[in-house]
Amino acid sequence: MRLKPSLLASAAFVTAAALAVVGASVAATVIENRSVEAVQSRLTAAGLTFVEVHADGLQVWLRGTAPNEATRFRAVNLAGGAVDATRLRDALEVTPVREIEAPRFSVEMLRNDDGVSLIGLLPEAGGTEDLANAARGLGTGLQVADMLETADFPTPEGWSSALAFGLEALRLLPQSKISVDADRVSITAISNSEDEKRKLEGQLLRLAPEGLELVMNISAPRPVLTPFTLRFVMDEEGARFDACSADTTRARDRILAAGTAAGVTDETTCTIGLGVPSPRWAEAAEAGVRTVAELGAGSVTFSDADVTLEGKPGTPRARFDRAVGALEAALPKVFSLEATLPPAPQAVAEGPAEFRASLSDQGRVELSGRVTDELTRKAVDSFARAQFGASKVRSATRLDGELPEGWPTRVLAGLESLAQLHSGELLVRADTVEVTGVTGSKQASGRISQVLSARLGQGRSFKVDIVYDKKFDPEAALPTAQECMSRIRRVLAGQKITFEPGSAEIDQSARGTLDGLAEVFKVCKAMPLEISGHTDSQGSEGGNKALSQARAEAVLLALQGRRVDVGRMKAVGYGEERPIADNGKEEGREANRRIEFTLLGEDGNPVDDAAPVVEETAEATPSDGTEAAADDEPSAAPTEMTRRPKRRPAED
Repeated sequence: MRLKPSLLASAAFVTAAALAVVGASVAATVIENRSVEAVQSRLTAAGLTFVEVHADGLQVWLRGTAPNEATRFRAVNLAGGAVDATRLRDALEVTPVREIEAPRFSVEMLRNDDGVSLIGLLPEAGGTEDLANAARGLGTGLQVADMLETADFPTPEGWSSALAFGLEALRLLPQSKISVDADRVSITAISNSEDEKRKLEGQLLRLAPEGLELVMNISAPRPVLTPFTLRFVMDEEGARFDACSADTTRARDRILAAGTAAGVTDETTCTIGLGVPSPRWAEAAEAGVRTVAELGAGSVTFSDADVTLEGKPGTPRARFDRAVGALEAALPKVFSLEATLPPAPQAVAEGPAEFRASLSDQGRVELSGRVTDELTRKAVDSFARAQFGASKVRSATRLDGELPEGWPTRVLAGLESLAQLHSGELLVRADTVEVTGVTGSKQASGRISQVLSARLGQGRSFKVDIVYDKKFDPEAALPTAQECMSRIRRVLAGQKITFEPGSAEIDQSARGTLDGLAEVFKVCKAMPLEISGHTDSQGSEGGNKALSQARAEAVLLALQGRRVDVGRMKAVGYGEERPIADNGKEEGREANRRIEFTLLGEDGNPVDDAAPVVEETAEATPSDGTEAAADDEPSAAPTEMTRRPKRRPAED
């Protein structure tokens, strides 16, 4: 069959067209791929990996986000070098330019005897001169080293109040370093005593602005003992320390161990302080105690580096001399020894020169005996009235111009010692000063020995015979820490502390509970306590911890608002970290939502045998999972010194 020429022509035309379309499609695909590969290779070699290259026919598209305009321009130029620039289509974006972040404003203020140093960065609006002038105003003639700089940025929220508080803290603390940030103030300082430390901590906590994190590290140095005194006695009443001082804990333990070996059975208070005349104090004290023990009777008195050894009358001279020689060899070189052996008792002539003073249980003082002259009599009467009260002193002394040298000093030292007692007797003679009586202070014997050794001088004989009676001790009448914890538990058993759901606001119904706790703390003063907040596991971990911290602080601030001394208390939030029951059950979650009161030791750690007092809320709020609850189960307690005054309860 033959095809017509016209049909053959048509078929050839269609075939040619199809082949042309296929060829064009293949050619276009090849061109696209090669263009993409060329551009992508060039960009990758330049490290511009953020660019995505796509081809659409002869058009080459660049997409992606450049870090800045210069990088985008570079990418387009590189791509234009790989293909014809007219084929490029720029669809690149550029990361928006962020505002320059404000610097961190902070100031460090250091104060000591030499002056004040100010270092840091302030907002330019506040300037540096105002702060420097405020620092100069803290004291007359105070030198201020101004090393402050400024930056022209807005003042952060809370900065002004934090800086004002830092200046107030600097005024209260002559030896301190205070670091101020907009939301945090850190204080490191030295106080003169433990009492002053607690007072300063409470005062600073009251002054701190709400919402400011306050970190305090105030240390109290050991007391300076002048003179540094130790007195060990052995007589018919047994072995005892009338006074005991040590420079370290180890030295104290060595001295007390030497006393125990010599026969001391009573509890001894040995004060650790500053002012020791030699680092070998404990070695010298051990030698002195050992010498008296070997003699079997007598006393040894250390007043700084002056040592007085007194033997018992009737001790053989040869034995006493051997003991003196051994003690001299054992004492470090800085110590000076004076040894006396009183003669054996003899009949005393009638009418010995003496001065007497008696202190009654009612605080009345009778003065009798001899004084040197009228001027001395007036001085003794005035001194006695100053010590015991003008209306309680009755004087019946007589004049004697033949009294030994130093008689007035001995009388006044004796009266100063008698004033340490609840009741007692003072006897002053030419060869001795004796103080006997009853006291309500365990430190009275040590203070009297310190006074007499300092006033009378080395080698002078004196006797201290003091009995401690607990009923006259004002501190002994106070409840123990364990009794205080029991009282806290009884208060919480009557009415629980409740919070508004999901907040740290204490409910008005808890006012009676807080009042009851405040009454307990008025008797149980300055207790070292941790008030800790706990939650169940519902909600976020961070949110639970923050809320438990805020609630513990709310309780602490509520007590402070009721004039409770909270200087030794701290608030800690544990969140869901320490469950005491199963969080899978509602009753377990309710038990875990709680406030605990834990007794702390002097080292800031929980007392081993003291279980925390657990408070529970009357109504749990499952929706927020953080209402406090009560339970007597124990829990651990950390010892952070960070205090963060936050929102104060409405009733405060």
